[in-house]
Amino acid sequence: MIDDTVLSYIFIFVLLEIYEAQWQKATTLIGMLARMFEFYKKSIFIFLVKHPTFYFAIWFMMLSDYNIYAVSLFAIKTLDIVTKIVLMKRVFIDKDISPELSLTLLTPLNKYLPYIGLIAYPPLIFLAMG
Repeated sequence: MIDDTVLSYIFIFVLLEIYEAQWQKATTLIGMLARMFEFYKKSIFIFLVKHPTFYFAIWFMMLSDYNIYAVSLFAIKTLDIVTKIVLMKRVFIDKDISPELSLTLLTPLNKYLPYIGLIAYPPLIFLAMG
């Protein structure tokens, strides 16, 4: 049986992840980056605040006494944000896009792709509290 506390953490994380997926959602990767860049160009701090699961991951990592699964969650969330920032810089600031990257950015995305975190991350929370 799953502990109520674990379910609460997973529920909170899922709500935060849905929020993130909603504001980032677009039909292409370039569309997602453009939505994110609107906040990034105002301030990197606004962009970072729009990622509440990152802060949840920090808090949860400390709460779990740096359990390997919680650290993994934090590492994945950190890499996700860093990747977004690097891509936004390359596409919108440096305007340094290879033909291959251009094709990737313009490829239509499955409408469920932004929600992949709802499947990928909760098991890490469960395992960290197990």
